[in-house]
Amino acid sequence: MKRTIAVVFLSLLALCFGGCTATDAEEDNGKIRVGIVFDIGGKNDRSFNAAAWEGVQRAEKDLGIVLRDVEPGNPTSIEPAMRAFAEKQFDLIIGVGFAQGPIMQKVARDYPNIKFAIVDGVIFEEDGKTPKKNVASLVFREHEGSYLVGMIAAEKSKTDTLGFVGGMDIPLIHRFATGYEEGAKSVKPDIRVIKNYVGVTDHAWNNPGKGKELALAQIEKGADVIFTAAGNSGLGAFDAVEKYGKDENGTAKKFVIGVDSNQNGQKPGYVLTSMVKRVDNAVYDVVKEIRDGKFNGGFHVFGLDKDGVAYAMDEYNRSLIPEEVIKKVEAARQKIVDGEIKVTDAMAN
Repeated sequence: MKRTIAVVFLSLLALCFGGCTATDAEEDNGKIRVGIVFDIGGKNDRSFNAAAWEGVQRAEKDLGIVLRDVEPGNPTSIEPAMRAFAEKQFDLIIGVGFAQGPIMQKVARDYPNIKFAIVDGVIFEEDGKTPKKNVASLVFREHEGSYLVGMIAAEKSKTDTLGFVGGMDIPLIHRFATGYEEGAKSVKPDIRVIKNYVGVTDHAWNNPGKGKELALAQIEKGADVIFTAAGNSGLGAFDAVEKYGKDENGTAKKFVIGVDSNQNGQKPGYVLTSMVKRVDNAVYDVVKEIRDGKFNGGFHVFGLDKDGVAYAMDEYNRSLIPEEVIKKVEAARQKIVDGEIKVTDAMAN
């Protein structure tokens, strides 16, 4: 009994952080209610979580939903928050990040009539093979987009040495690293890619100091373009390249490649491009499915063929990448879509 009371208390506390009040249910007037639980990087990480936040905010504006969010702060707060949304019978509960997979596995089992979605995770039935019917698993072919930014990095590099700063040392991030290296080697077969990871726990996503330290070490070893797939930790790599300044022509001496969201404007002139994961579109689409009564559990896969991943071009980086390079990259993009180029999926090996 005491344990039940404690769980309920923690759940209500978690929802309060998301802005709920006791009268919310009455005030919602029958609108679709969506709850989103971020990972510990928070919705303002300017990367992965921020992309999901953009998607649900757009859904709130366009689709007239009621939106509540929780930023747990630590991993132990995720499950109480998710269960609190379920207890309040929210129409859709979204978990951001693969680390929430084991938690959603349990909560979705306990609330089979509630619909869930997880970004970068896959939830199965008890047999471990059949996708769970009440969970939409939103997954991306990150290796495909990473291949393209690897090409761009190799074309830009003067040292023939690139860097990769990953967040948590896990197969998902290896997928970025492998695609990046394959793309770079398609341009320059002998190019070197230095790979480092911030850590092996969830805290690896929220340590920009360590990200900067790793990036500086890679630069000391010759890297002049660094791709970061590390959430908030990756922002440290942005600071690292900025430290080296610009030459007499106003061109950055070192470059960084952003990830997940379009980060080109974070350090204008120092960001070569960003490998964008359209988490915003994926999240928006699943909310729309709920609104339209067309929710589908199971795999929702987003690759180059669905513009689920891409490289970002805008006013901040257009002058940094020659047109002939863009033509090569676009030709490779089409070959990947057509199946002529097979990019290794590190999670499948």
